[in-house]
Amino acid sequence: MFVLNCTVVQRTFDDLGTPLCDVTFCVLDIETTGGDRGADTITEIGAIKVRGGECLGTFGTLVNPGRAIAPAVVLLTGITDHMVTAAPRAEAVLPSLLEFVGDAVIVGHNVGFDVGFLNTALRRAGHQPFRNTVVDTLPLARRLVRDEVPDCRLGTLASRFRLGHRPTHRALDDAMATADLLHLLLERAAGLGVLGLDDLVALPSIGGHAQAGKLRLTDPLPRSPGVYRFLDGRGDVLYVGKATNLRQRVRSYFSSDDRRKVGALLRETQRIAHTVTHHPITAEVLELRYLHRLNPRYNRANTTWQKYCYVRLTTDEAWPRLVITNEPAAAGVHLGPLGSRAAAQAVIEAVQTALPIRRCTTRIGRNFRPTPGASPCRAAQLGVAMCPCTGEADEAAYWRIVAQVMAALSTSPEIVLAPLWQRLEKLAVAQRYEEAALTRDRANAFANAVTRQRLMDQLRAAGDVEVRLHDTILHVRHGVLVDACDEGQLPTGLELPAPDAPPYPAPLPRDAADEVLCLARALEKASFHARLLSCTGEWAQPAAPVPEITRLDILPALAA
Repeated sequence: MFVLNCTVVQRTFDDLGTPLCDVTFCVLDIETTGGDRGADTITEIGAIKVRGGECLGTFGTLVNPGRAIAPAVVLLTGITDHMVTAAPRAEAVLPSLLEFVGDAVIVGHNVGFDVGFLNTALRRAGHQPFRNTVVDTLPLARRLVRDEVPDCRLGTLASRFRLGHRPTHRALDDAMATADLLHLLLERAAGLGVLGLDDLVALPSIGGHAQAGKLRLTDPLPRSPGVYRFLDGRGDVLYVGKATNLRQRVRSYFSSDDRRKVGALLRETQRIAHTVTHHPITAEVLELRYLHRLNPRYNRANTTWQKYCYVRLTTDEAWPRLVITNEPAAAGVHLGPLGSRAAAQAVIEAVQTALPIRRCTTRIGRNFRPTPGASPCRAAQLGVAMCPCTGEADEAAYWRIVAQVMAALSTSPEIVLAPLWQRLEKLAVAQRYEEAALTRDRANAFANAVTRQRLMDQLRAAGDVEVRLHDTILHVRHGVLVDACDEGQLPTGLELPAPDAPPYPAPLPRDAADEVLCLARALEKASFHARLLSCTGEWAQPAAPVPEITRLDILPALAA
């Protein structure tokens, strides 16, 4: 075994956006007794470590496979049984190889074969397998030079491009030839805007994309959090998205993203605009504002806020009831805005199942007088709701029910959830699974709505807030983001202004709900490392959880 090392400090790769000139590559090649990694073993290992076009060291050794080498393999590689008799076994070589490779990016021609054999040997010897980033020069060559050569075998490529080293089916020679090929391919890849390691890893899958020629549009994109916008030839925004790494996310549309609409989107795209933000949370907020303002036709998520609605308890009536409204009213208790009328209807049905609030739609004013001989509504006839239509209902008792509904919608959701859970158990025991499933769905819809409301209300109740997340300071007022800045810098507002959000406890407008919920969830998730700098109201993070019905283990048929 022989190792040549240079006095160069190995760098780490926490950021896959590392410029390629700063990446340390370890080019590997092995020879084996055959192609079955379960039965065959390694006979030779060769590796060369390079960075910036310079050799940092080489590693080469024969390996005693512990078995006879087949004549066909001897003919191919020239490695005989006599040559490996005195060589060390694989378990003695592997620790030195692991130390040599370190955290470098592993490279090989059809590298899956080499890494697969090495990982099998590592496991047999009690070591952890390689988990390094891997680059395969075979698919890279197919992407970059396939039209210039009859095939992409290493020998063919070395001959056609007159590489400095030629493969000989000996491990170190082949590794050196692969290193020469790697440098050639890196030069070719630079013409496609491949500047960092992440670009290089993604290039083989990007290469076959019908719109790969538009990769040049991604050249200006940084590896920073922000918002990107696909624009057509007229400058109209087709699609808006957010990313923690703008360059990596946008380039992924040319590779792994196979959603049906992506092909049409890329065909229409003529320009990609972007905005860098201080923090991923800021990017998410700015994305929402663009979606609300522009309503791009290739976006679906977060563009339906005009359809949001509220559940309202009509406390301005003598006999309050629950209704669905598109806009909050001047009076009443509101839950929302909720994402759809179906969600709002499920909340109302959950409350009506648990509490006997009236279900009839008649508007009853303060001077209401029942019609003589009027019949009670169907829900009252079934005994599941109080009905004032006949004049027989007790107003004081009814307002006690109204008080329970008000509490359930705000501070005490268990007032509704506990009866629903009891009903669910009884229905399950009676094997009335369809009714039990309906009760479960209503209960979870109610719990989700109250959880959503609680998150938004607690952030809005904090008033004017400054919070530090890592090195970013967020300034939030009444639940919406006013500005953000890095610590020690002057605050800067976002490209688009914040929606109007009245002080708590006024109902939240529909167009502000997405942003308030986004910030509330982000701060909830980060509550254990966020630092509160100032607050004019009441800060309550994390929010108190809302119990949900999750005990379905006793309902096998329902759960299925």
